[in-house]
Amino acid sequence: MEVVNEVMPTRRERIDEMMQPGPDGPIYMVNLLKFKDKAEYEDGRETDLTGYEAYQLYGRAVMKIIGDYGGEIQFAADVTFLALGQVEDLWDEIAIAKYPSRGALLAMSSSNEWRAASVHRTAGLAGQLNIETVAEFVRE
Repeated sequence: MEVVNEVMPTRRERIDEMMQPGPDGPIYMVNLLKFKDKAEYEDGRETDLTGYEAYQLYGRAVMKIIGDYGGEIQFAADVTFLALGQVEDLWDEIAIAKYPSRGALLAMSSSNEWRAASVHRTAGLAGQLNIETVAEFVRE
């Protein structure tokens, strides 16, 4: 299995797929995050922030706007150990956000508020995986 961390989609097919309606009901976006040692802003501004610290600025902003799109942060935690499997390098953090639909996620990430906050995301992330999931509950 080849794993490629990205900060933004690099394949047109992936962008086209994201524009599709997606599954019915809520989606849970699993974010596997890898931070830069030192934040690097695209506009060239000087900073003493680590990648983690820059991403936290983004995260705090998203916490304020996600509810406007029906979403909520479900879980966030530091990765501390790989119990099973093998990877070259572990991700630094995992976060799970719930959205009422893929469209709600796209609407949020197209908003002016999100775009303003995303400069910190880009500055802080070395790469990430975003995995869309749908909960299936088995009840007896």
